[in-house]
Amino acid sequence: MRFDINSIKDDEKAVFGLRTLFQSYGYTLYKMSKFEEYDLYVRNKDFLVSNEIITFTDTTGKLMALKPDVTLSIIKNTQDIPGAIQKVCYSENVYRVAKGSGLFTEILQTGLECIGSIGRYEIIETLTLAVKSLEMISPSYVLDISYLDILTALLDSCGISAEAREELTEAIGSKNASETQSILERCGVGEKEKRCLTDIISIYGPVAEVLPKLDALCINESVEKAVDEFRGICALLIESGCAEKINIDFSIINDMKYYNGVVFKGYIEGIPVSILSGGQYDGMMKLTGRSSGAIGFAVYLDFLESLSAPGSEYDADTLIIYDDSTDLKELMKQTEKLREEGSVLVEKAVPEGIKYRRLVRLDGKGETNG
Repeated sequence: MRFDINSIKDDEKAVFGLRTLFQSYGYTLYKMSKFEEYDLYVRNKDFLVSNEIITFTDTTGKLMALKPDVTLSIIKNTQDIPGAIQKVCYSENVYRVAKGSGLFTEILQTGLECIGSIGRYEIIETLTLAVKSLEMISPSYVLDISYLDILTALLDSCGISAEAREELTEAIGSKNASETQSILERCGVGEKEKRCLTDIISIYGPVAEVLPKLDALCINESVEKAVDEFRGICALLIESGCAEKINIDFSIINDMKYYNGVVFKGYIEGIPVSILSGGQYDGMMKLTGRSSGAIGFAVYLDFLESLSAPGSEYDADTLIIYDDSTDLKELMKQTEKLREEGSVLVEKAVPEGIKYRRLVRLDGKGETNG
């Protein structure tokens, strides 16, 4: 039988393709259990996409959870190794409430994590692999990136309460300029800071076009330092040739208690939400007692179902109908012969609703080709 690559589902193709890509960069395949102790997730609920978790009690009486996240499991099951960088990739199912449906679902997630002394090279490599991952799935893609250290430095300069800071990041993340302005005025923030935090909402576009606009944000040494670091990263992205489909978007704001530095989301044409999400999460590492830095991303392959091309016109190329009078040796011979030409389904009667290209009867009604 000839193997038809087109018969493989899009998400299955992506798993093999992405795993090959990651391993070509030296990432080791990481396998993990389907469940972890519930305490791991309840202590870090804010880090999760959804707070809803499926739990059960194991035979020892310990409360366990079907894993809603891969990153936390990797953090738990790896160790800090001074001077080393650990690079792992994975293809795992996670269990969480799907957006829109409110129902638990099993989601196929493929991604990578880089843990250790994270520097510019590791950041560039991760962003490069994010770009290559999107490109492998569709030629029509875009990667939006932000640099949280710039926003953190600007917020620090405002001297506002933790509550107001949280409101402000939420307003900036939703690109709500009027709400941002209202919060800043209510908190009595200075004019320079107010201008920068309202302007940052509208900063969006290709890397080369946006970088010159960042000069206006440099109102103090801390912001300037963060902008310079981001410029260095962007310069290397341009040099690598990966910046063509990368946009800068400061509305990408993951929880700043966990994330820092570069954060990013990837989109492909035809899907209204991001199918790739990632960033640096040094804060998460510290909160779990780790001294290493970390960066990674995940590709959510369940979204590819909405992109899948219409299925084959036929369920089988050939449908063979036989009965108890059929010579089984002849049936097996015909089946193997026809499988050289395509898929073959063998049944005793024509199944309801089945679509086939050709019908072959090897039953009491005589051999028929149609």
